Amino acid sequence: MRTAESDGGLRGPVALVAAALVCALYLTGLSAMGLVGPDEPRYASIGREMALSGDWITPQLWGSPWFEKPALLYWMAATGFRAGFGPELAPRLPVALLSLAFLGFFWFRVRRVWGGEVAAGASAILATSAGWLAYSHIAVTDVPLSVLFSAAVLFSVDWIGGGAATELTAAAACLGLATLAKGLVPIVLFVPVLVMPAVLSSWRRLSDWPRPGPLIAFAVTALPWYVLCTVRNGSEFLRVFFVEQQFNRIGSAALQHVQPFWFYVPAALVLLFPWFPLLALGAPVRHDRRLATLAAVVAFGFVFFSISINKLPSYLLPLLPLASILMACGVARAGRAKLALVVCCALVPAVPLLPQVVADSLAHGLRRAAIPWLALGGAVVAGTVIGWTLSGRFTPQRLLVYLALAASSAFLWFEVKGFPVIDRAASSRTAWTGNRVECVAPTPRSFAYGLYYYSGGRLPDCGIRPPGIGPTQ
Repeated sequence: MRTAESDGGLRGPVALVAAALVCALYLTGLSAMGLVGPDEPRYASIGREMALSGDWITPQLWGSPWFEKPALLYWMAATGFRAGFGPELAPRLPVALLSLAFLGFFWFRVRRVWGGEVAAGASAILATSAGWLAYSHIAVTDVPLSVLFSAAVLFSVDWIGGGAATELTAAAACLGLATLAKGLVPIVLFVPVLVMPAVLSSWRRLSDWPRPGPLIAFAVTALPWYVLCTVRNGSEFLRVFFVEQQFNRIGSAALQHVQPFWFYVPAALVLLFPWFPLLALGAPVRHDRRLATLAAVVAFGFVFFSISINKLPSYLLPLLPLASILMACGVARAGRAKLALVVCCALVPAVPLLPQVVADSLAHGLRRAAIPWLALGGAVVAGTVIGWTLSGRFTPQRLLVYLALAASSAFLWFEVKGFPVIDRAASSRTAWTGNRVECVAPTPRSFAYGLYYYSGGRLPDCGIRPPGIGPTQ
């Protein structure tokens, strides 16, 4: 693995092509499909209400206070609505732009510490991971949380490695902003960042954090909204937000996201598609306390989320940037990386075949999706042959970058061709624009909430359901 002084990585035309592809990848299709799922239309509705009312303290959903999440995402969406963007672009564009800006910051910070080749590899993996890309196209809280939490960790890297504490103020500010994205979660995930350096060197190092700079930065970014919302809404805000939505999420089944303990194993593979084979390489954590700390954060977060009975795939998103660094370091140091990259290459050609599968899965569940196994098998074989051929011509780091360019093209094709398919199958936008319905069944929630969003308010129940959904489904 190269050192921080390495000047390797992307150069010249390849860098320009990569930057253009990434920008196209993250800004394409933001309005090509209506809002999806139960959360996106609710969060967008709150942002729209903020923009209309001018009340940026108390979130309001369909005329009532809504304390499920903090205000950061709502502020972002409200800014989009104030700017005059449409019903899809207003909530989604701020998230996409934040994700794009973070990718640039991510590359810069990783290059500074681990060198250009690792930075290029980690950025390529993150930018073309299915999970990071997908959630950067929808207006939910997970990307803002992940960006700000990961920035806090990256600002702490020098201190983790035994260096100066000069950037801990910036780290604390990012961590404070992360609490405005999803409450206490980033603070819990940050625990290994504090514990690992103390364990590996000295517990006295923890005294670098309770100093005026970090304390003031965290207080200024994290506390004002919580204080103002409590003053405005009293104990009801504290009860709903902290007790119901933060602590009860660990052990209560009332939030309707109950999943088995092993749920995040397949979820992680999907989120890291097509790069999950690189997890087998490991990273040189024994020789780099910074990497050891990143690995501890990923492992701790994975176990913490698995213990909670309420699980959603997006909960793992804050771990993806750190996992991308670990995988890129594994590629940089392992001669056997070529085999793992060949497996990644085998997966990329499957992407253009997945739009209908994804649409059916979102609408009716994966078990009811028609999977083109024969075509997928042929694509995997073709990808394997191509990957094996290229592995003999390029270094693992260079092969990773070229594979990421191919993955970007495949995902871009998916967005252009697939988002309209998802729109018709899994969004309420088509039902609203085609019929202007005046009532709807309360279940499934994603269909009903989408219609509420596009109609501008809650609709009465009259039994209307999306195509293919029966009364008991």
